[in-house]
Amino acid sequence: MDYRMFYAELGKLLYAVADADGIVSPQEKTNMFELVQTRLMHKEIHTDEFGTNDAWYAAFEFEVADEQIMSAEDAFLSFTEYIEENKNKLDEDTRQLCLILADKLADSYRHTNKKENALIQKLREVLFSLENKPSTLKKGMG
Repeated sequence: MDYRMFYAELGKLLYAVADADGIVSPQEKTNMFELVQTRLMHKEIHTDEFGTNDAWYAAFEFEVADEQIMSAEDAFLSFTEYIEENKNKLDEDTRQLCLILADKLADSYRHTNKKENALIQKLREVLFSLENKPSTLKKGMG
């Protein structure tokens, strides 16, 4: 598995969660960095050519999506398409990690709102229906 690409797509997922209500708050940005440090850094052994832990690519991609004012729907779609293309490389722990991070980020600022909750429910469906379905995911957040 290309870990940098996984983390980049995970960053888009986290951005989609933060932007689900149309606003990425400074608190959500801070919490995203804390999640990378506390939930990802210690588990990741891969680094880039500069010695940067690959887990930081989640934070880098989150920032790029924010700077480019990417829509939450486009960010989520990018993540789900990546997941579909790599479904055979994702173990149960990785799927759970994606869901836990999304849940924690959504809950980190004024608790999870309806739009974030809907996105997380869609994420749960995408992550845990892959084993039983052919390679056709519904597009968008619905």
